Amino acid sequence: MKLNVRGAAVAAILAIIGTTRLAAETLPPLKDGKVPQNLDELWGNYDPRKEPLETEVLKEWEQDGVVARLVRYQVGTFKDTASKVAGIFCFPKDGTKLPGLLHLHGGGQSASLDGPMADAKNGYASLSLNWGGNKIPVPKSVTASGTWDGLQTDWGKLDATHPPQRNKVNHFPGGFTPDDFTLDAVESPRNSNWFIVLIAARRGLTFLQQQPEVDPTRLGVYGHSMGGKLTTNLAGIDRRVKAAVPSCGGCGEIDLSQTDLPGCIKTSVNPIQRACISDNAYIPRITCPILWLSPTNDFHATIDHMAWNWRNVPDSLIRFSITPHRNHIHNEAHGLTKHLFFEQHLKKAFTFPQTPQFTLLTKTSDGVPILSATPDESLPVKSVDIYYSVDPHPTTRFWRDAKAVKKGKQWTAAAPLMSLDQPLFAYADVTYDTPEAHRKIAHPPGSGNSDVFTISSRVLAASPAKWQAAGVRATDLPERMIDAGDRGWHDWYLSNWGHPPLWAAITAKLKDPKWRGPNGGKLVFEIRSTNDNSLAVVISTNAWGIYGNKVPTGDYVAAKELKGSPDWQIITVSLEDFVANETKITTPLADWQTVTDLRISPTYQGGPKGRVNIAGKAWQGPREIRNLHWEGGQYAAVQPVGSTLSAEEHQRQFNSAINRSLEQEKLERNQK
Repeated sequence: MKLNVRGAAVAAILAIIGTTRLAAETLPPLKDGKVPQNLDELWGNYDPRKEPLETEVLKEWEQDGVVARLVRYQVGTFKDTASKVAGIFCFPKDGTKLPGLLHLHGGGQSASLDGPMADAKNGYASLSLNWGGNKIPVPKSVTASGTWDGLQTDWGKLDATHPPQRNKVNHFPGGFTPDDFTLDAVESPRNSNWFIVLIAARRGLTFLQQQPEVDPTRLGVYGHSMGGKLTTNLAGIDRRVKAAVPSCGGCGEIDLSQTDLPGCIKTSVNPIQRACISDNAYIPRITCPILWLSPTNDFHATIDHMAWNWRNVPDSLIRFSITPHRNHIHNEAHGLTKHLFFEQHLKKAFTFPQTPQFTLLTKTSDGVPILSATPDESLPVKSVDIYYSVDPHPTTRFWRDAKAVKKGKQWTAAAPLMSLDQPLFAYADVTYDTPEAHRKIAHPPGSGNSDVFTISSRVLAASPAKWQAAGVRATDLPERMIDAGDRGWHDWYLSNWGHPPLWAAITAKLKDPKWRGPNGGKLVFEIRSTNDNSLAVVISTNAWGIYGNKVPTGDYVAAKELKGSPDWQIITVSLEDFVANETKITTPLADWQTVTDLRISPTYQGGPKGRVNIAGKAWQGPREIRNLHWEGGQYAAVQPVGSTLSAEEHQRQFNSAINRSLEQEKLERNQK
């Protein structure tokens, strides 16, 4: 009986000790109510290694020679309550002292088994953090439902989930106003969920360092979209990161006052947010090798912002891989660079080429600007493509292939302008053969291997103010031939290519004033289909509201029937053939002046509220077109260039783009 009493007393003491430990706040209270004004004050003396992780292994299994664990660890104690985050940790069976990777998922997503599983097969130990708190997909051999139903991410008295699960306020877009789920009771950058999740990511590095399978001195981080921003910020604040690859995130912001910068999406940002939360605060602190991996037209990582905000990151640290024409997704030659980058900096198993030198020459004998790229020839150069655009809107612009020609060690191309009111944006892609050792690696669904890999130059921008002083002349003219077809889909973005009834080819080329349609003109092209099928020709107008709110925004669709034949068939589409899909659009397509995209596909899914649904069959025969051109009509004397969006309209379009991106990524993953 005495032993029981003594045991109870000991248990009570231990409980008190445990409670006391839990009550110790991870972050100190604000001193005299003063909120942090910069990163040094925001992070203070915070040490992500100091507090015990209290790691839990929730589930473990093996598949394909990889050990997979569902884990959870403690982020910290906030408002007297523990915050815990779950994740998936994978490593090769019997692997030890491997380089470690931290994966940070994007908005609305969850921890991934696919990414860490591929990483482990490629010789890494990898942790995917479920910071968003959404259900984690697992094999049905683990749970019958295919999702993990056990202990999950629990932010305690905070709510850093995405989308917010308990708080009605989303503390990611901005705003530090306190509420029941924020850390501080006053407006403070510590109320931003970006800061809270970044703490969890830093603790994720600590988790990796404590695993026997991981070499604690070789840690890398990667993430997509919101995870790309987190990756950039983590690389800037935590010196344990030895290599980082942000995808489609981390570009920083451009202020309304920066009127001298062409393009961009300029906003007015709270100074404390700029100093504590924005990428602009973290980018100058990056000291590890970092690969900018993002396409030209990304809505979340605006390329013009990156070109300016990353301009001072030295060439010794940074590389670029920029897929042309795409939005929020990479092609395989560019996507492969993430693997190669980690292979170099965490394994010393590859040597990345240097960033190609890229210059713009404006003072020329004929008044036409010249672009020049000088690639690193330490590996044989397979090709060089120089792209430029005259469109000020970064998300909807078309990137012209300037058709570079090699002269000695340089590749040069002319970049003619149609008007001296046009800005110019340009970069170069250099393609190399993929070494044999990296041609058959593991990939998550939605991506694949490539026999080539492509790196990019820095992005250059020039405003119209530069042209007159340099003697630049407007020499370019409209062109009726849009795409002869001799370079395949070079100027297009291919979507759902693995799905024969749903494949689509999309181009912004019709938005470019050089190829914009003449008023009253008809769009004509040739295509082949060996089976009877449907063809949806889709014109998207006024995407992102760039032509103002008086112009309809949405899809106009023309349905064409194809007869099965091995021969080329001529398709002619006039303005009268198009029907507005959205019921809110009551006006017909009057001209081609506000077109932002052209899409062709056997299928068009107009949605439950749409007017148009075209159920195409599985495509048989080659997917190719030729002789896409304009016939008839008169060119407009003045062509619209687009307007600057308000902050509110940009945020609305931004949120819509996120939803479309999530749907598209899910569809493409399911095809692999």
